[in-house]
Amino acid sequence: MSRKQQVPRLGPAGGRPADDTGCHILHVDMDAFFASVELLERPELKGRPVIIGSPGVRGVVLSATYEARAYGVHSAMPMTRARRMCPHAVIIPPSHGKYGEISKGVMEIFRSITPEVEPLSTDEAFLDVGGARRRLGSPARIGALIRAQVAERFGITCSVGVASSKFVAKLASGQAKPDGMLVVPADGVVDFLHPLPVAALWGVGERTEEALRRLGIKTVGDLARIPPTTLQRELGVAVGSHLAALAWGRDERPVTPHQPDKSIGAEETFSYDVDDPEAIRRELLRLSERVAARMRAAGHVGRTVSVKLRRSDFSTINRSRTLREPTDIAKEIYSAACALYEAAGLERVRLRLVGVRVENLVPAEHSARQLALGEREAGWREAELAVDQAVRRFGAGIVRPAALVRREGDDEPRLGRG
Repeated sequence: MSRKQQVPRLGPAGGRPADDTGCHILHVDMDAFFASVELLERPELKGRPVIIGSPGVRGVVLSATYEARAYGVHSAMPMTRARRMCPHAVIIPPSHGKYGEISKGVMEIFRSITPEVEPLSTDEAFLDVGGARRRLGSPARIGALIRAQVAERFGITCSVGVASSKFVAKLASGQAKPDGMLVVPADGVVDFLHPLPVAALWGVGERTEEALRRLGIKTVGDLARIPPTTLQRELGVAVGSHLAALAWGRDERPVTPHQPDKSIGAEETFSYDVDDPEAIRRELLRLSERVAARMRAAGHVGRTVSVKLRRSDFSTINRSRTLREPTDIAKEIYSAACALYEAAGLERVRLRLVGVRVENLVPAEHSARQLALGEREAGWREAELAVDQAVRRFGAGIVRPAALVRREGDDEPRLGRG
């Protein structure tokens, strides 16, 4: 166990244990999650700069080890720029299936601690451990327990922020990275917040930060000393009030568990602009297969299929269609996606990106499917469930539609980004 695991800290330079009384909110964030998962199968790369991302010209960084981050590489950065900043980094294409499996296991650990879990993404979540203290001990002890269980079960690390609110807990986990835990006492929130750069506040993007700098505001403490009416006048009532509250650590939002997925989708950016309708339809099929598999894994069906079509000039068209019945069948999603693509009138227009999404999700067990006249009781859905089983056993790509089997010499214009 590392020193960071043993000693909850007040701040980056703090050395004394912090008082976690009243700090019932935890933010748990996996450390370089996608990169850490890939290194489980490549232990020889540990300690080296590694970048996870598609190697194409338009690829973006999905994740990077901390050795690569030391060169300025970060997620969502264009791969071409990442390569310039760290030319000796090892590039690994992403393997989304592995990330989902480990993410599911990590969330199971969280829910074994408390039912009050609010996932933010595959690699981070808020937990309210107020009800778990009698059974498991103080919030800091619970944070250490989570970190130990994740490391023991999956061989990867996470960082934990412990605080009295979600906003402060998330900032604390970021400062604890990598492989650490940081407790911000309830009576130490202002001392923790005010030295931070104002960009640390939720809602401060580049444009808002620029507006604040024109007012001479560089730190959270600077912002806290500005009258709220001034902030409201300069930034608008909603944004000004929001930032004024955060600057003093006021965040009343509870941890909200069991938020249902509103939609499931996937998208791809081509490695070069494409105007071949057949190539675009193949990509729509690939994305429909991916979306349907994710829906079945999550136990959802959905009624509304939408497509995203981005032209070479970056203008984007979104089209949607509501089906007669909810579905999780790739064939039906693909059929709707193709119809939407054709109706958009872009069959000879150069496209940069395409996406498929299914919305209006409901639990599959709550949806009864009405068979059409003459339709077999066992059909496409059963076939796709069999494919799911094969993929779980043998890996992604073991079974696929014939249209997606690459022929020798094919140069498919795609770039994994989903």
